[in-house]
Amino acid sequence: MGASANAKANTKAEKRNRAKEQKKTGSPEKLLKSFTQDAQFINDMTRWAVNLKKFVLFVFQLILIVGVCYVIIGPVLGIISSSFFSNSDYYNPMVYLIPQEPTLERYKLAFQYLKYGTTVRNSLIYSLSLMAIQVFVCSMVGYGFARFDFPFKKVLFGCVVVMIVIPTNTIMLPLYMTFAKFDVFGIIKAVTGSAVNLLSTPIPMYIMTVFGCGLRSGLYIYIFNQFFRGLPKEIEEAALVDGCGIWYTYFRIMLINALPSVVTVAIFSMVWQYNDTFYAKLFLISDNIVISKKISTIEASISNVEKIYDPSILELYLDAGIVLVMIPIVIIYVLLQKQFIEGVERSGIVG
Repeated sequence: MGASANAKANTKAEKRNRAKEQKKTGSPEKLLKSFTQDAQFINDMTRWAVNLKKFVLFVFQLILIVGVCYVIIGPVLGIISSSFFSNSDYYNPMVYLIPQEPTLERYKLAFQYLKYGTTVRNSLIYSLSLMAIQVFVCSMVGYGFARFDFPFKKVLFGCVVVMIVIPTNTIMLPLYMTFAKFDVFGIIKAVTGSAVNLLSTPIPMYIMTVFGCGLRSGLYIYIFNQFFRGLPKEIEEAALVDGCGIWYTYFRIMLINALPSVVTVAIFSMVWQYNDTFYAKLFLISDNIVISKKISTIEASISNVEKIYDPSILELYLDAGIVLVMIPIVIIYVLLQKQFIEGVERSGIVG
């Protein structure tokens, strides 16, 4: 009986001691509440949450960028690699990207049958001249829409939007017939007795570009319009107070301020004119002027002259020709990369 009484007394003593300790330290709920109310603890948890969010976004962006680069750059790397393949490399199943016996034979024949020097020179002259006209005309039209009010302004700007939206394939027949029998209000036929056939020459492209209907001119007008609308009108008002006319204000002030848009449109126009095959084939423009059209005939030319009939080997020559065609555009982009990126950002181009 004495032992049991002592045990109960010890148990009660332990409970009293635990109760005293809990009163000193506080209950578990109070401890948790004190932790959550601690400013340092809250700051640490917030910082960890922000860092975790940044890490997840970084991983997502990295996966997206790698995927897009693979889709875009992967085929280009494949073309460049294949252009150095020898016959044995192509038929060797163990060779994937790096050739074991690289050769420059593909480039030699591609250079020869493309007449590379002459064709690139003619193609650059053709593309640069159209680019200069397009920048000049589209910038004036965009400035007019942004700053002046005139009758049917909204209707005409709607036509500009239609130029962007409607595919060129839908108007290819009217364009072909217009320039196959080109006549201005019947004046040419009245003077010469017949309409003029402008096909097989680049003249149709120059006529369309001068009148603001060239390749992607609607998009360029829209870009300039958006950029000029973003410039403050105080610039023109100050020029007007100083005695500047409309043309002086446009060429010496507004166009200088629109340099980012000019660079953007110039590069876009240059690249698209250089790579265009739709209008080149529609108007039957010579292969010696448009190199992107000439590249499509290189396989047939090499097959007929060099007596190479294997389509797989002919494809290697085509790959070499494609690399040669890409070189001028890559050089232009590398030289103007900084201005191009700045112009895209300031022009508001998205997508």
